[in-house]
Amino acid sequence: MRLTSEKKVFTIPGGLDLDKGSHLDQVKLAYETLGELSPKRDNAVLICHALSGDSHVAGFFPDDPEDARPGWWDLMVGPGKPIDTDRYFVICSNVIGGCQGSTGPSSTNPETGSPYGLDFPVVTIHDMVAAQKKLVEHLGIPRLLAVIGGSLGGMQVLEWSLSYPEMMAGAIPLATTMRHSALAIAFDEIARQAIMADPAWRRGDYYGKKGPDTGLAVARMIGHVTYLSDTALRQKFGRRLQNKEDLSFKFDVDFQVESYLRYQGSKFVNRFDANSFLYITKAADYFDVCQRHGEGLAVKAFLKAKARYLVVSFTSDWLYPTAEARDMVQAMKKNAIAASFCEIKADCGHDAFLLPNPRLAELLRGFLDSLK
Repeated sequence: MRLTSEKKVFTIPGGLDLDKGSHLDQVKLAYETLGELSPKRDNAVLICHALSGDSHVAGFFPDDPEDARPGWWDLMVGPGKPIDTDRYFVICSNVIGGCQGSTGPSSTNPETGSPYGLDFPVVTIHDMVAAQKKLVEHLGIPRLLAVIGGSLGGMQVLEWSLSYPEMMAGAIPLATTMRHSALAIAFDEIARQAIMADPAWRRGDYYGKKGPDTGLAVARMIGHVTYLSDTALRQKFGRRLQNKEDLSFKFDVDFQVESYLRYQGSKFVNRFDANSFLYITKAADYFDVCQRHGEGLAVKAFLKAKARYLVVSFTSDWLYPTAEARDMVQAMKKNAIAASFCEIKADCGHDAFLLPNPRLAELLRGFLDSLK
């Protein structure tokens, strides 16, 4: 019997006060829950998605014949899986600023009756987490068993553990960082510029018109390369040609890797909003655990942390390399925090946490089993 899921919407009463002083009215969060909340309300696990993810974490929508694909982490979430929905009440929401049902730049501005576009306020990772906290409280959950997420989701995990330390027993940040390196910021900026250089972007005012599809596709291609590794690209594509026996010596698709990236770009355009891409990548660039919580010092940032941590990195992740994860764990250890760390050998790059991995599955299952 396959797991079924349903997208729900929560409207935050009174809106949300944002990190940088503004207020957002009529804030909606799209979310999904799987499993049953225990009578003691102590088995809830919040999963935070990465940049291009959404609230559909696992299972299938039963009444949507067009959505034949399961949720983005179906391999880890479900009955008998590492995040076992027979044991845990799983919650996943789409971040604010997103475009999959939560309030973002494509939403209607109640003051104008038109989409926000660039009138949408800049949001931070803390704002995303503050909105999730409102949802968790709405569901009547006083304390989460664990918060789990990879990449941008891992940033949310860290922010949860430091802003609301009493509200969780365990925190599992995967393939993430305490703050973006110059390299990560640089790739995000190149991707944003690809969108903003598209004439169809119209300074964010493209709703109801042809959008910046070309720019968004290129942005996705840039981002997708950062999620892979040289080894993965070499093994999957090498210099193999795409449906031809010789080079065209034109600006056509010659190599399989070119075709693959174009496909990824065009597919992304069909499901993601360009302005949301701008806002979410900017939130990731602004994220800085050390500055926000530790006066610039990592060791100070974790002074108030109370959760047990499981930090996981991957050997081929050059976007958020293991050295950054080790710095994080070192800061935790200096505060006598219970923190476990594992670097998993994987050739597939940053996206390794989204792919089948027996070692990661074992770690998640064991860590959740150990929490009380």
